[in-house]
Amino acid sequence: MGFLDKFNIQTSKKSEKRDEEVSDQPEKQSELLSGDDFSVDDLYKLKSSDAILALDIGTEFVKAVIARQDSDKNLEVIGAGRVRQSEGNMYAGAIADIPSVVKVCEKAVAMAEKMAEVSSKTTVVGIAGELVKGNTSTVRYRRKNGNKPLTEQEIALIIKQVQEHAGTKARKEIADETNNPDAEVRLINSAIVSISIDGYKISNPVGFKGNDVVIQFYTAFAPLIHISAIEKVCAELNLDLLAVAVEPFAVCRACLGNDTDSNKFSGIVMDIGGGTTDIAVVDDGGVEGTRMFGVGGRSFTHQIAEILNVDFDTAEKYKISINNPAKVPADMRDAMMLSVQRNLAVWLSGVQITLEEFEDIEMLPNKILLCGGGAGLTELRDVLAGTDWFKGLAFSRRPVVHLIEAKEIPGIKNSTEVKLDSSYITALGLLRVALDTLIGSPDGAGVRGKLTKLLQN
Repeated sequence: MGFLDKFNIQTSKKSEKRDEEVSDQPEKQSELLSGDDFSVDDLYKLKSSDAILALDIGTEFVKAVIARQDSDKNLEVIGAGRVRQSEGNMYAGAIADIPSVVKVCEKAVAMAEKMAEVSSKTTVVGIAGELVKGNTSTVRYRRKNGNKPLTEQEIALIIKQVQEHAGTKARKEIADETNNPDAEVRLINSAIVSISIDGYKISNPVGFKGNDVVIQFYTAFAPLIHISAIEKVCAELNLDLLAVAVEPFAVCRACLGNDTDSNKFSGIVMDIGGGTTDIAVVDDGGVEGTRMFGVGGRSFTHQIAEILNVDFDTAEKYKISINNPAKVPADMRDAMMLSVQRNLAVWLSGVQITLEEFEDIEMLPNKILLCGGGAGLTELRDVLAGTDWFKGLAFSRRPVVHLIEAKEIPGIKNSTEVKLDSSYITALGLLRVALDTLIGSPDGAGVRGKLTKLLQN
């Protein structure tokens, strides 16, 4: 049984078989991931569709994934594209050069749409960076008349108050960190973590009676300048921006799957990208908070380039081949390993400091799920699994470390011939956020849709 199976995350046997077949055909994957055999103008020959586009604008790569919902309400991936970023395009996980990022995104979207044979405009984009603030707040609400059933309007009032309070807190934190008291922020994501009425935990408060309502909300805010850059990129690409999602929040949504109400998943999700490491803590299916710090895979590459006196691309090749002695010159290997160990110490300190910030959590989950391109560095996984870094933090025992694979994500199947590795997990999570947002649209049905709509207002 796989690690994630223990948390009610089921693996599709059909997807597993497909991935095994693709892994034996690396040449075909390379061909599919190459954008050299078509032009962006080919997009305009494709028919439009109601498919969803997830755009993960990372420091190292831009990944575009197109999916549609099948009859069982699962997501079917029908197109994927990945294009490497230039070094100056991003800074600390945020867009630094809009025109250059637009060009890279255009290529990635073109690759995905050519594979899917449809043109998708409905888009969800991920956002990361140290200035993205995600926190969980607890609101205690004493009702005047406990015999009257709770209404959507009453819940909407509570949500509005929480969002205003969280926005003030986020605005102050960002102002302090940027030394800009006029910093503008915008709400990115809101989600209900838990609800209880008169001490009883429930999944949906509408219609219940009671006097004391306690609701925990997750809210995430980001600087307006970062969000405006994403909006500009989408406008240049003629995409309809459905939502902007905090990336570790999106990864958590991928892990939770279709049924978020009954899922009891708990764990720490670490999305290790090129420029940042994004961390989210999930307890009983609720996101307790998200944090980021500015050390990712590129930091290791820069250290290798500096100590070996080679260019960035050569250093990146050495880093990827770190466990293959034949691809790293013997006279350079010891120095490279020393630089990696030094950077690991810095990265691990960032993890410790970040987890200390979750001070309202009595006990941290003892499961750590890794994803992102940087998580492919085996030394990074080894230092988490084999050292005593966790002592002094709120763990009951040594945490178990697992690298998430796309085939382990519930409710999503891959119908393409591209093997979706752990670096695609964020994009799959963005697809989930897209569905949540669409469910919360005016034509969304059911109680869950109504609650989601309240959170978006």
